[in-house]
Amino acid sequence: MTPPTLSETTPGRDLRHRFLWLGLAMVAGLTVLSIQLYRLQITQGEEYAAKSVANFVKEVRLRADRGLIMDRRGTILVDSRPSFDAFVTPAFCAQCSEAVLPRLGELLGWDDATRKRMDDQVRVARRAAPFLPLPVRVDLTRDEYDRINARRDILDGVEVVPVPHRYYRTGSVLSHVLGYMNEINPDELERLNADGAHYALGDYVGRRGLERTFESTLIGTDGVRKEVVNARGRVLEEFNDKLGEDSVVPSRPGNNLVLSLDMRLQEEAERAFPGSAGALVVVDVKTGFIRALVSRPGFDPNLLTGRITPAQMAALSRDPLQPMVNRVSANHFSPGSTFKVISTLAAYKSGLFRPESLVNCTGSYRLGARAWRCHKDSGHGPVNGKTALQYSCDWWFYKVADTIGLDPIADMGKALGMGSPTGIGVLAEVPGIMPSSEYHDKVSPGGYTKGMALNSVMGQGDVNATPLQVAMMYAAIANGGTLLKPQLVERVEGLDGGVLEKFEPQVVRTVEIPEAHRKSVMEALVSVVQEPGGTAFRSWLPYRERLAGITVAGKTGSAQVAAIGAIRLKEHQMDFFQRDHAWFAAVAPANDPEIAVVVLNEHGGHGGVDAAPAGMAVITRYFELKKDDAAHAPPRQSTPYVPGLPTTPAQDGAALTRGAVKATGGTGGSDATAD
Repeated sequence: MTPPTLSETTPGRDLRHRFLWLGLAMVAGLTVLSIQLYRLQITQGEEYAAKSVANFVKEVRLRADRGLIMDRRGTILVDSRPSFDAFVTPAFCAQCSEAVLPRLGELLGWDDATRKRMDDQVRVARRAAPFLPLPVRVDLTRDEYDRINARRDILDGVEVVPVPHRYYRTGSVLSHVLGYMNEINPDELERLNADGAHYALGDYVGRRGLERTFESTLIGTDGVRKEVVNARGRVLEEFNDKLGEDSVVPSRPGNNLVLSLDMRLQEEAERAFPGSAGALVVVDVKTGFIRALVSRPGFDPNLLTGRITPAQMAALSRDPLQPMVNRVSANHFSPGSTFKVISTLAAYKSGLFRPESLVNCTGSYRLGARAWRCHKDSGHGPVNGKTALQYSCDWWFYKVADTIGLDPIADMGKALGMGSPTGIGVLAEVPGIMPSSEYHDKVSPGGYTKGMALNSVMGQGDVNATPLQVAMMYAAIANGGTLLKPQLVERVEGLDGGVLEKFEPQVVRTVEIPEAHRKSVMEALVSVVQEPGGTAFRSWLPYRERLAGITVAGKTGSAQVAAIGAIRLKEHQMDFFQRDHAWFAAVAPANDPEIAVVVLNEHGGHGGVDAAPAGMAVITRYFELKKDDAAHAPPRQSTPYVPGLPTTPAQDGAALTRGAVKATGGTGGSDATAD
């Protein structure tokens, strides 16, 4: 048989077809590649060139300084100090979990829990925002800073960045007013940025007080600096000059707050306050602006804004004195005999009592089967409206309550701000309680009875008020019946000192108080302080020469926190928690009032002994400062606050462990104690 030729074989024909298809495939591939190259280099060349630049040009955030907080004379209370924070940029952190974070943890002394938390945060950030620096340690110490810088060659993606850190120059003084800052949480970040803000993970925001209320005012506008970096995140200085003039956009500081407080008066208030816990408030009776405010104990905002340890946080939380609670407005107490001015005005308004109306105090007032004691067991004898306030005679007020009932007293109290928030805004506050017969019908077993009026007329029972409410109430009586909203900020200033916003006095309501009634009450309050037998007379005596020409009107109070029992105990015989709260409320000058001062010494004892001296010291200092300012007319300054005297025992952090006292309101005791 003759063998087939090559051209006649099937394998030959197949091979030719294969070469043909292979050639066609190569031509098609080259065509597609050419089209793609044309698209990348010609059609979208500029877009991809920009993206390639972005891969090695890093934008560094330039943190803006937060606005200053100053007192009314320009003394700086809060500013920013330079500090350094450590950041990790996930995109530049090669072998982050395996090598970099363990090394960084050794340098910074992380425990296992901290190391794991940082590892988790970096993993999340690598997916969500790999080029955004993530803070891993704020406010580095000098040693930490040096250790990181010395090992930068093995810490890819780690950088130390200068960041302004909030500095509270007054320590624990005014801590409840100023507030503090801590890290923003994810929910806040999303919510605030949705409203147009520009926060980043790891930023700090204001917590409590002025820092929170004026967050949008105090926060500045961050700047940006562009830098050329390599794949490990290291800056290539030789290329930075090629970025042009727009490579740096400077930051802009926030606006400044100017408060109504005077730190000179504040220092005297801190020095004079005698107790472990309590409050002191000084308010301008004509404007409602607060001139000094003490809430003790306080906390150190620098600690809470910085790197607070779990042990320190636990100490704050467990402290029986509750240093995080603002005594001025966020806790209420039985006001005791300081409330008697409301009862007196209600009695006069009823028409059933007049300033000269006499009763005979026998030391015990009987209502039904029960005897209600005056603080003077032997009785005061004949007393009228003036001497009842002067001697703080309880019998006269028992007679008032028995005659007019509770509701007229409640109506006068509510008109003067009792039972409602003051509206200060900057501080958290509770409304207090101004009970009425309707109130007792709802909350008291068996409903309202006449004995409840005898409790309330004394500022005891269910009557509860904050020191700020008492201060605004006395201010309203002093100025003729205008109940004002208390305020702490006078104005907002720009960086150049220009006024951006000015806060004017705000009237809550005007209370109709007949001038004859008001004048009678004011004269009685003067006798409390400046006439023998007055419950604050001995506290006024040491200051009478320094207060020459200044008439002070005031009222002491001692609010029970436990029933007296059959036998009266001396203060030193009582458990601390059972001791009375000591109150003093005053206005001065009585003929043309300028300020109202309220002192609450929690579990302090008697108002005339344990609260009035502090009030008199602050009043004296106020008028001495006023005289000095008129003589010297000091120019407005913007200088850091430097305390002259130790302002509070808690300024060095002792508030974290001091004492074993808890805030306690009245218990509804029915018998009054000496003021």
